[in-house]
Amino acid sequence: MSRWLVALAMAVAGIVSAQAQGYPTRPITLIVPFPPGGSTDAAARILAERMRVPLGQPIVIENVGGAGGSIGVGRVARAAPDGYTFDIGQWDTHVGSIIYKLDYDLEKDFEPIALVSNNPQLMVAKKDLPADNLKDLVAWMKANPGKINFVNQNAAANVTGVMFEKLTQQKVQFIPYRGAGPAMTDLVSGTVDLLVVQGAVALPQIRGGKIKAIANLSPQRSASMPDIPTADETGVPGLYMSGWFGFFAPKGTAKDVIAKLNAATVEALADPAIQKRFTELGLDVAPRAQQTPEGLAAFQKAEIEKWWPIIKAAGIGVQAQ
Repeated sequence: MSRWLVALAMAVAGIVSAQAQGYPTRPITLIVPFPPGGSTDAAARILAERMRVPLGQPIVIENVGGAGGSIGVGRVARAAPDGYTFDIGQWDTHVGSIIYKLDYDLEKDFEPIALVSNNPQLMVAKKDLPADNLKDLVAWMKANPGKINFVNQNAAANVTGVMFEKLTQQKVQFIPYRGAGPAMTDLVSGTVDLLVVQGAVALPQIRGGKIKAIANLSPQRSASMPDIPTADETGVPGLYMSGWFGFFAPKGTAKDVIAKLNAATVEALADPAIQKRFTELGLDVAPRAQQTPEGLAAFQKAEIEKWWPIIKAAGIGVQAQ
């Protein structure tokens, strides 16, 4: 019996290996766990078009929004591990989504493919807010207690607001929104005061003079927006919020398949035309060492170990969305 089982296992392994060697033989689906039009969707479409060249098959974008991206990511977790479904994940979907009751495990149910980009998070303000940087903002808040409102449109914004309160010993009024789009509309109109979003979302409005940048919430200035100073430089050291994109496949996807998807991703990210498009969007291409499956795995693990205790300690949940 044991010999039969060994033979069966070897046969199955041979079939999987053969499938991987011939992969891909049909179009691949890339799940974008948010509606069309945002920076996640834009980055996915840019890369999908470029990756079809080395893969020899088209990558079809499928937008599956809802529940902070957790619905789309859940579809990937439950997909067949054959390399024909993967997602573009980020902090909100593969770290911050623990605020939801997930029916999948963020640490165990996915195969990392590649870290794609680091996405600077910006704190931006309505145009007529009487502060142009964090130092001035905190001083104004001390002189005008209780008058600043802070948009809370996702887990990342909520965590940032909580950290800001702790680091400055100032209180903000959290205002829940269902997404960055409506929040940005109200920021431009002056209805709300402060918003934390990816630079890709805010840059067009900043460049158009409709809102102003208060700080880049990264440890270092971004290559895609070098003129925006960091929180360390402008008065609130340590106020960081991560932003990134990475590709993930279902757990159990063959290593050969992961390697082919990774190679196509790396080739796309090395293309000067893609790098130019990313810079225009406010995205920084990930360092080459983190573009490997192992690099993304280590990166996500570090993000989880850093942020989950903060989220849990703050008691952040869906009701705050």
